[in-house]
Amino acid sequence: MLRLGLVPLLALALGASLGAVLPRDAPKQSCGLAKYRFLAPRELKAVRVMKEQFEDIMLLSNRQCTTRLFHRKWSAAELSVPDRVMLVEAELDLTIAMLGLPTTPGFAQTRQRPLAFLSQAREDLRGCVATETPSHQPSGKLRHWLQKLQVAKRTETTGCLEASTILHLFQVLSDLRCAALREQCP
Repeated sequence: MLRLGLVPLLALALGASLGAVLPRDAPKQSCGLAKYRFLAPRELKAVRVMKEQFEDIMLLSNRQCTTRLFHRKWSAAELSVPDRVMLVEAELDLTIAMLGLPTTPGFAQTRQRPLAFLSQAREDLRGCVATETPSHQPSGKLRHWLQKLQVAKRTETTGCLEASTILHLFQVLSDLRCAALREQCP
């Protein structure tokens, strides 16, 4: 018969129970943007339909806008991966805010799917920022654009910001795709 002493038996039991409770070297969670590498055709179609409907609304309005927020001399691909994520997060924050504005019932219905999709993308991006680059400082290019965004929010009319954002929504989606592709963005 096998005789174990009380101390070794307790040490063995304690080690086994602590092993189950304490985390082992868990694999680092990857950023959950892979699903945005190739956007689903139904999402792209919903955005296209919304943009076209908005363009029709714009024709009937008398907006005189000079907002050039999305006219940049650089592309997202020229930024570092953490900068791309920060860029897209800022673009999505603005886009979601603009899509959340009061509007006609028909456009409110049309924007529901794109708004849900973009809101999910923003939440996924925020998870990436929190886990991968919580203290990242933006590059000069990005910092300049973020300052330009803040100035536009203070000086441009809401209608012009809304128009600029919706009319450049495919650029935002392209930037999202670039952030999802990480180092492989062309």
